[in-house]
Amino acid sequence: MSMYDSIMRGLNEAVEYERGNLKEARKHMARVMPLPFYRALDIKRIRMRLNLTQPTFANIIGVSPKTVEAWECGRNIPKGPSLRMLEMLDKDGQAMVKKYLEAR
Repeated sequence: MSMYDSIMRGLNEAVEYERGNLKEARKHMARVMPLPFYRALDIKRIRMRLNLTQPTFANIIGVSPKTVEAWECGRNIPKGPSLRMLEMLDKDGQAMVKKYLEAR
């Protein structure tokens, strides 16, 4: 199961539990990996491998195109949730991009 599919499954289960459709939420022990570090060239490599423009890449991650531009130029570095999104795109980006483009 891809990381994207696993996250979506968990979110759907949470919604069903909140609606009262599940009597008990499944409990899973998960080890959370430390946040990775991405340099400017790493970020551009991920975007180029996925064949995305800066605006589309930014939209998928949830940041502005100017932010992606600043990351790729080395003016700024991504932090927190952006790092996790970059990690997901790096590891399983094709599936995420496909889902994003289908939803449009």
